[in-house]
Amino acid sequence: MKIAVIEDDPVHAELLEEYLQRWSVKRKNSVEVLHYSSAENFLFEWETEQDFDALFVDIQMRQMNGMEMAKLVRRKDEKIHIIFTTGITDYIQEGYEVEAMHYLLKPISEEKVGICMDKIAQRREHRHCVLVHAGDEICRLEAEQINYIEARGHGCIIEVKGKDKDGMDAGLLEVSESISELEGRVGSWGFVRCHRSYLCGLANVHQIGKTEILFDSGSRIPVSRRLRGEVNQAFIRHFRRG
Repeated sequence: MKIAVIEDDPVHAELLEEYLQRWSVKRKNSVEVLHYSSAENFLFEWETEQDFDALFVDIQMRQMNGMEMAKLVRRKDEKIHIIFTTGITDYIQEGYEVEAMHYLLKPISEEKVGICMDKIAQRREHRHCVLVHAGDEICRLEAEQINYIEARGHGCIIEVKGKDKDGMDAGLLEVSESISELEGRVGSWGFVRCHRSYLCGLANVHQIGKTEILFDSGSRIPVSRRLRGEVNQAFIRHFRRG
């Protein structure tokens, strides 16, 4: 895992890095920890290296504070884990807005850091990915990124939610795999056939209507009358398990 510690107090930064390295040894899980003394320094590198798994962010820093920095990061990355570290509780509500995993009050305990890292590791273990051929490229998609898969000719169109590295909506991806082939790969990961030409990703469904399915992104696909009952039941089971 690649972890960034964004902290302008060298004492706190050193202690947090020590806790993270101890967790790495204890759990036998490799961790690369990089320290940044300001939000600006982190953002400069993150613009070109958006491969961090988690950020431990001090909120009260000089110039740009950690909350402002986290909002910029979240606009482009919906999956990165953000953990705030601070000596005050004034920013808890704003922490919810950027979907922070935790809000750790200083002095930070090694136990609390370990709990955060255990959750991050657990979520990584349960992440399902599928490889698809898009033209001359091979793309790796996380199952939760996919809203739906539509049969189109001999291949498929996949709608991918979230943002790409430039912060733009990821949109539609044309792949050469057939819908039957993709159903075999992702069918046990929360996908269900809702129409002869569509596979629906249940994790991103907002509403199931009489004739169509609405996703959180606002996209809509048809649901056949014959399959609507099965889709409803699969939707309920999926979120009960979650």
